[in-house]
Amino acid sequence: MKAFMIERYNDKGGGRITEAPDPQVGADDVLVRVHAASVNPLDFKIRDGGFKVILPYRLPLVLGNDLAGVVVEVGADVTRFAVGDEVYARPDKDRIGTFAELIAIHQNDLAPKPATLTMAEAASLPLVALTSWQALVEKAQVQPGQKVLIHAGSGGVGTIALQLARQLGAHVATTAGAANADLVKELGADVVVDYRTQDFEEALDGYDVVLDTLGGETLEKSLRVLRPGGKVISIAGPPDADFARELGANLVLRQAMNALSLKTRRHAKRQGVTYSFLFMKADGDQLRELTRLIDAGEIRPVVDRVFPFSQTREAMEYAEKGRAKAGKVVVTMV
Repeated sequence: MKAFMIERYNDKGGGRITEAPDPQVGADDVLVRVHAASVNPLDFKIRDGGFKVILPYRLPLVLGNDLAGVVVEVGADVTRFAVGDEVYARPDKDRIGTFAELIAIHQNDLAPKPATLTMAEAASLPLVALTSWQALVEKAQVQPGQKVLIHAGSGGVGTIALQLARQLGAHVATTAGAANADLVKELGADVVVDYRTQDFEEALDGYDVVLDTLGGETLEKSLRVLRPGGKVISIAGPPDADFARELGANLVLRQAMNALSLKTRRHAKRQGVTYSFLFMKADGDQLRELTRLIDAGEIRPVVDRVFPFSQTREAMEYAEKGRAKAGKVVVTMV
């Protein structure tokens, strides 16, 4: 099969399409012919070695973290899918590689593709939709009437998290540029703070939950817009000990991650709020819940641009340099 691979870490101009062995299909695996895959910041972080201590991938490595496609083979113990099914997924963190013609995925990580979407639209969703679900439903347990701030509302995660927060009955604020104000309002934002001209820390107060997608100074300020007992959930801040435990990391690595987030957790404690790091996980059942919302028209994908597979490197560069006006960048294999 053809696949887009990197041969070494931190090679920003690297990656090429080459021949790779077809995936091996285990008893619980589903072999999917990939029709489309989307580009995520996680791809850049993996390429640059940002997770090599906690996710020691073997190089050369096929990049890509979500997809939509068609089932072409099933393992002996597979009961949930059949050849010909249209599916979408975020593969398990240990089995990435969606920038390829084929991928083998555990049946529990797959879900039927939303019937109302094209392959390209469906491929834009799994990673960002699962991130939004796990942040707002699992971790934050957002309730109707709560105040939720979602940073970068026109980004990949933001466009989906806004819609999900609205479905949960929250009062939603977001940060976005003026050019995207109408879009994020349409997606569910009640309050839009123009990050170029306004300081969200001065504009907002008394929030129950913040979904931080940016880290750094934005994360520190987010702690101060929460009410006492509020929660910041970050996908861009320092990892914490809970994340290390979820990974099954050894004691040394757990202590190291605890140290990385110590400053942020101390600041949170002084504010009477809590901080947690989220590294989303594959989950086919959660995707099925999201599919129901998608097919009901409650959540829709936002796709900025679609590239052919032959231009995967260009697609990554386009996304990494922030050229997308809103939503996701997608690569189509078929």
